[in-house]
Amino acid sequence: MDELIDIVNLKGEPTGNACMKSFAHQNGILHASVHCWFYNKQGEILIQKRAKNKDIYPDLWDVSVAGHIASEENFTEAAIREIKEEINVIVLKQELIYKGIWEEKHQHSNGLIDHEIHHIFLIELKTELTNLTPQAEEVSDLKLVTLDYLENNYTNTTSFVPHDLDYYQHIIKLLREAI
Repeated sequence: MDELIDIVNLKGEPTGNACMKSFAHQNGILHASVHCWFYNKQGEILIQKRAKNKDIYPDLWDVSVAGHIASEENFTEAAIREIKEEINVIVLKQELIYKGIWEEKHQHSNGLIDHEIHHIFLIELKTELTNLTPQAEEVSDLKLVTLDYLENNYTNTTSFVPHDLDYYQHIIKLLREAI
């Protein structure tokens, strides 16, 4: 779905200009997203399998919840909205543990150029996996994995979205500290 998104600077701050998401992806324009990583008290991490119909990285395992920040929406509001949309969980602002930003740029084989500043959140998952409802248009499956599993498998680009290796290492470090 196309949507209006803000163009951001390298700090993830809106520049005052906006464009359609499709235009940003066609032209490699820097924009912002949220990456929400859920973990539980058993030390497991929630990952989602992207739907088969996704333009980018269909049918691959990825971050628990992720999405673009709409124009004039702040990153905390976007995280809360995306979590509700993608896995049908309501979280409160105070449950979000903000861990900063990460810049990532990928040129895809279909010509799209995704240049994003990810606003990263950690959130404790306080419900069972069976209580989550994946949004069919975005998510085909959800599962809980150990941090060791994630660490041993994120380089498998036939199974996992090929984020920058430094990104995954950063996320694993943040999750180890939180668990």
